[in-house]
Amino acid sequence: MSIELKNEHGTIDITNDVIAQVVGEAAIECYGIVGMASQHQIRDGLTEILRKENFARGVIVRSEGEEFHIDIYVIVSYGTKITEVAYQVQSKVQYIVRKTLGLTVSSVNIFVQGVRVTNV
Repeated sequence: MSIELKNEHGTIDITNDVIAQVVGEAAIECYGIVGMASQHQIRDGLTEILRKENFARGVIVRSEGEEFHIDIYVIVSYGTKITEVAYQVQSKVQYIVRKTLGLTVSSVNIFVQGVRVTNV
């Protein structure tokens, strides 16, 4: 599935994999995010951290008419306030998608799939 944009010069098709890559890169740069997780943990393995090439497994892009909705599956680090981390991810993803792709996102839903404890 792709998103089609029309302008005075023609049309632009942006695939969901490209959007997922942009969203994934923006999300993992936020403080408190350990990595992206698969939306199907039971099928794909327990809380596997996705690599860059697999971000599409942790990001769902839905379009309903003119509105775009993004679902992101993440793993957060232990000791961070999950609500603040989620708010940062939502804000950054909306900004980056608007700046990079020119799309206005109606909602960014964060699904925390796990908490990672690191050894200090």
